[in-house]
Amino acid sequence: MEIKKVGVIGCGLMGSGITQVSAQCGYDVVVCEADQELLDKGLKKIDSFLTKGIERGKMTEEQKKATLDKITGTVKLVDLKDCDLIIEAIIENIDIKKQVFKELDGLCRPEVIFGSNTSSISIIDMASATSRPDKFLGLHFFNPVPIMKLVEIVRSIVTSDETYNTAKAFCESLGKQIITAKDTPGFIVNLLLIPYLLDGVRAYESGVATREDIDAGMKLGCNMPMGPLELLDFVGVDTTLFIADVMYDEFRDPKYAAPPLLRKMVLAGFHGRKSGKGFYDYGK
Repeated sequence: MEIKKVGVIGCGLMGSGITQVSAQCGYDVVVCEADQELLDKGLKKIDSFLTKGIERGKMTEEQKKATLDKITGTVKLVDLKDCDLIIEAIIENIDIKKQVFKELDGLCRPEVIFGSNTSSISIIDMASATSRPDKFLGLHFFNPVPIMKLVEIVRSIVTSDETYNTAKAFCESLGKQIITAKDTPGFIVNLLLIPYLLDGVRAYESGVATREDIDAGMKLGCNMPMGPLELLDFVGVDTTLFIADVMYDEFRDPKYAAPPLLRKMVLAGFHGRKSGKGFYDYGK
């Protein structure tokens, strides 16, 4: 099936980025949020990103207008029923995700493909809420979506070849590099990244070095663009804890066990850049 119209559920950090790149590449996009305030905030984020692109000479006013004209915002899930591909990018809560997909399943044509931007939740678990598990897969984009080139495509044990190939062609049309993973917690990137981030927290928690020296060591010694504690703040301390807990519950491997400091920070509301404070203070 050819993808012409894309639906995106959620217009937050990831959903707005997926919406933007899809529209920039010529797709008609319908993006749905829980309420008008959240929708307006997400659309404003897209507008701001495109404006910065103009300021940097990356695009023209005409290209910005053409992109925005491709985007339709809504607060009604039913408005996505005519889409060919629907990508969910909402909170990492399995019950909420399954409820959304169950409702979508009753609204959409049988051939419509469902994708989830989850970074850790089981694809087959979400797909089980629908009557089309063969047309369900993971489409894990990376933040910030307009800049990061990678998409992890995650196949469950019942994802069809046709669904996979159609989704792969769509992601490639966005200029993305595709890697393919089995439906296992963490997929490829987080399977390797989460233990590294948790070890960074353990090193800081045990007093091995200051946060600045831990980050500088990995940036200058291993040529990383960010150190582990900086990256944790960027990804979200709460998001990292959630993924770590999912992976620990599945594998029961100590390397995925969240350090006490990480859990305390989440309880204190120190979620990283988005909250203004994490391992570093962003209040200024």
